[in-house]
Amino acid sequence: MNEAAETSASPAIRLLGVSKSYHKGDEVVHALFDVSLEIGECCMVAIVGPSGSGKSTLLHMIGGMDEPTQGDVIVAGQTVNRLAEQELTRFRRQTVGFVFQTFNLIPNLTALENVALPMEFNGVPKAARLDRATALLQRFNLGQRLKHRPGELSGGEMQRVAIARAVANEPRLVLADEPTGNLDSRSGQIVYELLREIARERTVVVVTHSEELARLADHVIYIRDGQLLDAARAALPASLVVPTGQSTS
Repeated sequence: MNEAAETSASPAIRLLGVSKSYHKGDEVVHALFDVSLEIGECCMVAIVGPSGSGKSTLLHMIGGMDEPTQGDVIVAGQTVNRLAEQELTRFRRQTVGFVFQTFNLIPNLTALENVALPMEFNGVPKAARLDRATALLQRFNLGQRLKHRPGELSGGEMQRVAIARAVANEPRLVLADEPTGNLDSRSGQIVYELLREIARERTVVVVTHSEELARLADHVIYIRDGQLLDAARAALPASLVVPTGQSTS
């Protein structure tokens, strides 16, 4: 049975009073302010907001790439901001898969090698990781691109390779930061449909500027000036906004 299905009674993600501040010269910048929310298992959630709203900071908190100034971030039952460095490294490798706007593929590796690499870090035997990488690329309609390097792929193909890499270690959670930002509308649509498919098996959280694309998600979190907005303030239908402190499940 899928691990996510076994643990569906509890949320995949909980943020409890999370704030993030930092100094910019003599000024204190509040990137996030008292954010509390819950996100359930096996769904796709979009975080929408203008540049500088705090949406990427929120994603980085969930992924253990940044620490809150205040509050707790709980993912898959682990309080991420309280993990020791070794535990945090394991969390990033095993629990979370990352997808970036700029793909972040290694240019001198083939598509197959890029997807297999995270499994090597996790100690998966070579034959098993190549088999799984091949199966993922075939599933994402890239079976003819196994030996192509990133420079030989289109932007949409590179992002599909990046998504295959993100799920290679079968994480509970996939975090995507503006995954369609460098793609044309058709390629972006294909990537979003792929992320929706993945969300049947694990929780997917996507940061985007596009409300149109966000409407393809199961739920939308709207953020501005580091704070979550309710449906009225976000000017979105209530069904598309995850209320602060309430579960999406």
